[in-house]
Amino acid sequence: MKDKKLFEEFPQTSTQEWEERIKADLKGADYEKKLVWHTNEGFQVKPYYRAEDLEGLEHLANLPGDPPFLRGHKANGNKWRIRQNIAVDSLESGNATALNAIDKGATAIGFVFPEGVLNTVNTSGNLSLLIKDIDLTKIEVSFIAGEHSSTILDLFSDVLNKKGLNADQASGSTDFDPLGQLALTGNFYQSEEKDFNALEDMMGKNKNKPCFRFLTIHGSHFHNAGGSLVQELGFTLSAAATYLNKLTEAGLSIDDVTPHIQINFATGTNYFLEIAKIRATRWLWSKLVDAYHPAKESSKICYIHSETADWNKTIYDPYVNMLRTTTENMSAAIGGVDSFTVKPFDDLFRNTSRFSERIARNTQIVLQEESYFDKITDPAGGSYYIENVTASIAEAAWKIFLETEEKGGFTEAMKNGFILGEITRSANNLKKMIAQRRMTLLGTNQYPNAEEKATDILEKEPTKAPAEAAEKIATPLKPFRGAELFESLRLRTEKSDKTPVVFMLTIGNPVMRKARATFASGFFACAGFQIIDNLGFNSVIEGAAAARKANADIVVVCSADEEYATVAPEALKILKEDAIVAVAGAPATMEQLKAEGLEHFIHVKTNILESLGNFQDLLNIK
Repeated sequence: MKDKKLFEEFPQTSTQEWEERIKADLKGADYEKKLVWHTNEGFQVKPYYRAEDLEGLEHLANLPGDPPFLRGHKANGNKWRIRQNIAVDSLESGNATALNAIDKGATAIGFVFPEGVLNTVNTSGNLSLLIKDIDLTKIEVSFIAGEHSSTILDLFSDVLNKKGLNADQASGSTDFDPLGQLALTGNFYQSEEKDFNALEDMMGKNKNKPCFRFLTIHGSHFHNAGGSLVQELGFTLSAAATYLNKLTEAGLSIDDVTPHIQINFATGTNYFLEIAKIRATRWLWSKLVDAYHPAKESSKICYIHSETADWNKTIYDPYVNMLRTTTENMSAAIGGVDSFTVKPFDDLFRNTSRFSERIARNTQIVLQEESYFDKITDPAGGSYYIENVTASIAEAAWKIFLETEEKGGFTEAMKNGFILGEITRSANNLKKMIAQRRMTLLGTNQYPNAEEKATDILEKEPTKAPAEAAEKIATPLKPFRGAELFESLRLRTEKSDKTPVVFMLTIGNPVMRKARATFASGFFACAGFQIIDNLGFNSVIEGAAAARKANADIVVVCSADEEYATVAPEALKILKEDAIVAVAGAPATMEQLKAEGLEHFIHVKTNILESLGNFQDLLNIK
């Protein structure tokens, strides 16, 4: 039996036979519209892939650990570092939190420095307090200090010397990124010249730290501003090319530069495409670095840190954020990132707790210790679907990279608005899809919990854009969250003196009235209105009486299209002095009903944000 192939008793089925069967099952429906996914990334995904779809994909001949490193730079296993970011309120408290995180399973720490603490560190020079008792030979330490990265790095070097550690024994990073600063604020930290001089100085005097990365290229900025995965990768490559050009022109060797660079991505919930994005990044990075003729193949290795995305997180139904971050972590792990940060589910709206930090950390530990995601090198390798999507993302991202280079490179493309325009176009499309509920944010624009109150948990401003530069040389990107507009609607209701009552006047056809009441309940719950559903009334008079008794502000007539011609005008006649009367659906008699005085119709094509805002205005909700 060991020589017998599985399923060989089943006859081979050709692609043509599959296509003929699919077309027969579609019964005349358009194949393209029904089954081909036209992604926001600018390429199409077929409904299925076969072995023949792998033909012509050039990267398939390579093994994990081999150039161009698409399949990862590790030949065995898929271990990634579990990073926890810690806001440093003081050196002592930051150290205590870090030691606790390490004790609970973190293998990397990211210290996030507010300005006040940075001043303390710079003045005292006592960084050793922050990393006291941390085994720097085992734990990767990163410093999120922006333009102060050089100073922190100097202090870190002093700590290594005092501990008697060789420079190659410690690993970590700083987040110095002048181009990222330009993208987010509209200008450099100080100036283009000074920032690049500082970077050259960091690279020059720290060449003996092979495991420490001084430059972080933040692709996450494009992601969280609403950019597509392809844009995130394409513009990241453009920023990388700018850095490589500047540093090599300054006399640094490409082999001395690339080991000290890391790419920082945001990973969203587009599960398979996010896996492919990580793989495509390593491929294109190798292709980019190869143009500088490195002497070492290892110079083409791309170190990738990723973190859970911000743009898709919500303040309503916040525990769903845990589910989102879990799938995001899975994508990044399968794609083969080197380190990952799961942000706590409540990081958005309050100071995180030990509980939320533990859940975030344990998400990664479960994937490694219980799900064994760290055991298999490139687990996605060979997948017909993922291999093809990897190639599609690489091709589309490279096209964006080349287009940006034609605009003069990253800096000029920011100054002339090209990058902003492309990201804004993608962001507006996302906002439109969310507003029309063609993209679901669970608990926010679909299936909201009407009894939930965000004001009970909100401790800080959920969306805080970085302060723009005083003197801008470019219009910066605008980070946003998809849930913002819906949350604003609902918070507007919560902060008002009265919660409007929406009453479902269900009548007639049992199936249709139930379906439409369910739709209408979800529709108005998105604005935090109180919903009163009903099993059904025998007459409009009976339903109207119950609505009055409930002190309804809005009465939604829920019935079948053919019944609206009589029941909707009757409901309006009885209730027009007491409540706003709306119709659930878009019946063929809509124009006739409008002529009889009915103004409000809610259905799947309704602009829900605009409609709910109008209802709030009519009810004088400030």
